[in-house]
Amino acid sequence: MARCNWTTLWAVPVSVAWACATPTGSGSEATSAPTAAEAKAFVDRVDTDLRDLYTDYARAEWIKATYITHDTEILAAKFHDQVLAYQSKVIKEAARFDGLELDADTARKIHILKTMQSLPAPSDAKKRARLTTLAARLESIYGKGKVCEGEDCRDLGQLSKTMAESRDYDELLQAWSGWRTISSPMKPLYEEFVGLANEGAGDIGFPDLGELWRSGYDMKTDAFAYEVERLWNQMSPLYEALHCYVRGKLVEHYGADKVDPKGPIPAHLLGNMWAQEWGNIYPLVAPYPGASNLDVTSALQRKGYDALQMVRLGERFFTSLGMDALPESFYERSQFTQPRDRDVVCHASAWDVTSNNDLRIKMCIRPTEEDLITIHHELGHNYYYNYYHKLPILYQGGAHDGFHEGIGDTLALSVTPGYLKEAGILGEVSRTREALINLQMKEALDKIAFLPFGKLIDEWRWNVFAGETDPESYNQDWWKLRLKYQGIEPPIARPADAFDPGAKYHIPSNVPYTRYFLARVLQFQFHEALCKASGHEGPLYTCSIYGSEEAGNRMKAMLALGMSKPWPEALEAITGQREMDGRALIAYFQPLLSWLEEANQGQTCGW
Repeated sequence: MARCNWTTLWAVPVSVAWACATPTGSGSEATSAPTAAEAKAFVDRVDTDLRDLYTDYARAEWIKATYITHDTEILAAKFHDQVLAYQSKVIKEAARFDGLELDADTARKIHILKTMQSLPAPSDAKKRARLTTLAARLESIYGKGKVCEGEDCRDLGQLSKTMAESRDYDELLQAWSGWRTISSPMKPLYEEFVGLANEGAGDIGFPDLGELWRSGYDMKTDAFAYEVERLWNQMSPLYEALHCYVRGKLVEHYGADKVDPKGPIPAHLLGNMWAQEWGNIYPLVAPYPGASNLDVTSALQRKGYDALQMVRLGERFFTSLGMDALPESFYERSQFTQPRDRDVVCHASAWDVTSNNDLRIKMCIRPTEEDLITIHHELGHNYYYNYYHKLPILYQGGAHDGFHEGIGDTLALSVTPGYLKEAGILGEVSRTREALINLQMKEALDKIAFLPFGKLIDEWRWNVFAGETDPESYNQDWWKLRLKYQGIEPPIARPADAFDPGAKYHIPSNVPYTRYFLARVLQFQFHEALCKASGHEGPLYTCSIYGSEEAGNRMKAMLALGMSKPWPEALEAITGQREMDGRALIAYFQPLLSWLEEANQGQTCGW
């Protein structure tokens, strides 16, 4: 359920800059010796300009995402060009103040300004226009993607339903390979896109786009890459144990002729179009079938939950913590369901369109457990926006992007069977050891299975941006990383023109992805701290903070900081710690890890 969200996109704004055509910092200020006072005035003016720019961008992008047409695509590209021109100019102007002794607030704003873009534009106007056209085109190819046999066409939602529900090897293969035909046309566009984006990064002082992305974490870029690897090494033994067990169950179901008992898992058998989360195959791998009723999807459907009711349920969780109710405009302006009369981007996302509490979500909600969890995740973004929307625009973001992704999932950890019973969705819930292992397996199939996928997406892109992976090796190197980290492989030989990375939304839309990996770590760290604040006693996996205003106050203290402080300070505000740590995740899943060690006895693990 890794998703994109509005805050992570505003760093690549698409906006009309008509009112800001005159660059900040022109005239005598640009030629005289700079002063600290001028630096402060500079960031104040940029902050004001960007609020207008991002609002125009958000409105244009919202229309494009909820009404995909030729014209909205062109308009979004034009708006993107305008705002990128403004950003590139002011980022270069900010270099005037390098070496000055500045107050902490001004220095931080200038640092954020320099590192905020995930898509810097080249200075050349024609190249910049081409970059924005490519960005809009790549996302639209994805959004409009359909797989057709004659006049029978299926979109991603329909294909994903097949991936989630079918247990027929060939039917799954058809859906999996069919979706990857939509991304082949992206390959030459993406190659050109990378060259122009790297040129834009170079124009503002970075060797390549990956280096720019890694510079936004309040630490040296090589130290950040090391930090990601350190966290993965903490948690990888749990993933490897899960992989071993799941592979054994798939061998039982599909046969050793389809799944190698000692090799990688075919990528189309894990219940998800990208094999990023495996929860949909829980019925195949349940440790103790029938030990407990954990079928939340059937319960939602049996009770007739619609999209609005599911969103209201999510909101009630946040308000139970003493947090604000969502503004009424949220319900008036959001997209909760898939329209019948037009193409839209169904990929879930959260928005503050005006950066002033104009909160919305964009989803195509179905009455499923997955979408219920997604709603809690997206509302986590909305509540982050809510508590920092009065800050200067340069501070309106997560302490780092993993914070924004992690906060919603933190709340989802409290959507326990006990809570779902209290909410009237589930009936009596078994509390036996067997029921606990079933529940942890179900959670691990999503949260643990996702970890290597969350890491490798940007590792692949960092290599692409740095020139270590050339266009001829795009697909080959993609599958090398998927084998290395996930232990999966393509079920069939890939065509020479395949561009399988483009079949994942975040590649054509250029959304950095390491944030989702970090979020998987942080959500357990946050959860552990909030459970302590709520007074919870007992194992971490039994805790729900629902109804705890003490936990809500701890969370609000962190949310309200936005990006105004380096992330270790924000982490300390909620957890008391200044270092990201995977140990809370391991503690949460300790019962399952012990069980897997026993269950895997006699198996040859690894790949």
